[in-house]
Amino acid sequence: PRNYKTDNLTDKIIRTADSFIGVPYRWGGESVEEGFDCSGFTMTVYRLNGLELPRSSRGQWNAGVSVNRNELKKGNLVFFRTTTSRKISHVGIYDGNGRFIHAPGKGKRVKRSSLNNRYYKNRYAGAKTYF
Repeated sequence: PRNYKTDNLTDKIIRTADSFIGVPYRWGGESVEEGFDCSGFTMTVYRLNGLELPRSSRGQWNAGVSVNRNELKKGNLVFFRTTTSRKISHVGIYDGNGRFIHAPGKGKRVKRSSLNNRYYKNRYAGAKTYF
């Protein structure tokens, strides 16, 4: 059975994330005016939909409940290890069809990327749910 409350929330999360596509990346940023870093982006999108998340990607990773990759749902957060330390260092919002919305990094803007992109595929750490 479908959970309309959850479906509605995930649709709102994706719509909110979509509305920020094109906003510049800014380390430490958590608003449209100043730009977003990856975890500032996810935290802000969730907060605008009534959900509280920790500020850092590592904190968000630790706060969520693990989701298998083959059970990903819209609105889940997807996490990556993009540094040599192998710690969680990047996060985005899964939006279905193997894609996610994120603030990729310096000089870039909030955008959609594919989990199958070689860079992200090789650095994928897992996914979490918060609702």
